[in-house]
Amino acid sequence: MSGGRPGAASPRRGRRGGRPAASAKVPKRSSGNGRSSARPSAEPVVATLERRGRLVVAEPLFERGRRHAIDGRARGGAEVGELVLVGLGKRGARVVRRLGRPEVARDVLEGLMLDRGLRRAFGRRVEAEADEAAGVPASGGARRDLTELPTFTIDPADAKDFDDAVSARREGDDVRVWIHIADVSAYVRPAAQVEAEALRRATSVYVPGAVEPMLPHVLSSDACSLIPGEERAAVTVEVLMRGAAATSASFVRSTIRSDARLTYEQVDGIFSGGEHAAEPWGEPLAAAREVAAALRARRAEAGTALEVTSLEPSYRFDSAGQVTGVVHEEQTEAHELIEHLMILANEQVAEYLAERRAPTLYRVHERPDPLAIERLIEQLASLGVPTPPVPERMSPQQAADLAAEASRRVAAWARRADGRGREGLTALVLRSLKQATYSPRNVGHAGLGSERYCHFTSPIRRYPDLVCHRALLGSLGLDDAAPRAEHLGEVAEHASLAEREALRVERDAADVCAAFLLERMLAEAGGRGAAVPFDGEVVGVIGKGAFVRFGDEGFEGFLPARTIGGAEWWSLDDAETGLVGEDTGRALRIGDPVTVEVERVDAPRGRVDLAPAGRS
Repeated sequence: MSGGRPGAASPRRGRRGGRPAASAKVPKRSSGNGRSSARPSAEPVVATLERRGRLVVAEPLFERGRRHAIDGRARGGAEVGELVLVGLGKRGARVVRRLGRPEVARDVLEGLMLDRGLRRAFGRRVEAEADEAAGVPASGGARRDLTELPTFTIDPADAKDFDDAVSARREGDDVRVWIHIADVSAYVRPAAQVEAEALRRATSVYVPGAVEPMLPHVLSSDACSLIPGEERAAVTVEVLMRGAAATSASFVRSTIRSDARLTYEQVDGIFSGGEHAAEPWGEPLAAAREVAAALRARRAEAGTALEVTSLEPSYRFDSAGQVTGVVHEEQTEAHELIEHLMILANEQVAEYLAERRAPTLYRVHERPDPLAIERLIEQLASLGVPTPPVPERMSPQQAADLAAEASRRVAAWARRADGRGREGLTALVLRSLKQATYSPRNVGHAGLGSERYCHFTSPIRRYPDLVCHRALLGSLGLDDAAPRAEHLGEVAEHASLAEREALRVERDAADVCAAFLLERMLAEAGGRGAAVPFDGEVVGVIGKGAFVRFGDEGFEGFLPARTIGGAEWWSLDDAETGLVGEDTGRALRIGDPVTVEVERVDAPRGRVDLAPAGRS
């Protein structure tokens, strides 16, 4: 909340025929939050209607901008106090859509998505084409019938679409694993309207209580989704595992039928002995667990992958659209089971394509800059975190290994301190790394410690996964829609930018929800915010102040430096991990406990201003 805190960003989306998808024209995208730095005058803006004297004006909600007077006829029935989408044309401003009220969280989230350029609907031609494609049996020639194979999905309880399903079987000392991925390429064909729109969106965007899908609902949540009890077209990665080693791998187009739609909570209950694993999926689940455990142990032993944990907020809403609560979901064994199997599938596909030099998109994470890792080690040391020795001359690979070791030490430090410092210290590690992107050139994935990696397992919600499906199927001679190399660079850049914009929208939406929940809690406490003290922890610092995470719900706000020590001047220390008072030398560093009070909540903008507790 309150914006500005530095940070950084998991392996988990028609007509037939036509030219290859990657030859389609890539739409131009603006920079930043989905908009260019100078908003075109004709671009719609989300605003609240307010009265200014005799005039009714549209006051931009999410960014500073010019107010626009709107006369009665142009208001379209909207009243003062409403949240609206305003069109700006030659004849002046007019309300093109009424969105609700700025004091209702769900209405504000809808406004946020529209303000960031999300369309919130598909065009009629795209919907019609998707309906037609969904009504025709999946294309793709011969398929292997795997419907008799016990199969299950594992997803969050509120999941609406299912990209992946798993089967597993013990064969002596080995385990054979089948990772089934929705065959979206059978329904979304090159030169189609659905294809063009999927490329334009490039990714689904998830905000609390809503989604901007990459594909129309009839495909994403029905025809392509691996729904339990329904026969579905899939692309299956079959791997024979001996411990953590893949002794063979093959790829087929298949027809599958999921026997069970499991949730993370349900699977964790089974693993802890609190729930029963039913047949026919009970034994396959146990075999899959065995493989995932071996993969996890190998990755830990190799020590080349980052160890990064985070608490993902899941917000709850009432029927009126207000935020009523939040649950922070930790990574459990069930999450790790799916994660390791998806990484296995992604690596097997990437290795196959790389060996055949088939044009595709890789998920790449370049090794970090050695200077950035030296700085990271200095910062961690300044906070008292045990750090590994730094070579006098560090290569990029040594920098990657050092970053991985630092991440493990941070995780161990946070565990010993009951979680204290986890968020702020992890943010330091992530900021020292380069950003993962898409590229037609394979340079490996430093964060996973993988030499060859791609995104293959979520074609319902990510366009690069669809590109990898087409590349694999083309290489196998199972489809004629293989991507063309000359267009992949542009597609990679577009998809990488779309991903960054989606993450920004999702982060800002979470801030909005948290601010609305905080505002509700303070109102229920019966007093103004400054009367309620919260125990918190510093999770980030900049020259102007500290970012503080507080309360059991994980709220976050900004504590200005000018408020910390009365008249004393506070400034960043040399390591940029704390604020130091120039007169007293007192310090407030990342991970330090602090008690704060809420001075102001601007819920629609997700901003929270704090003050030291007891200042008044």
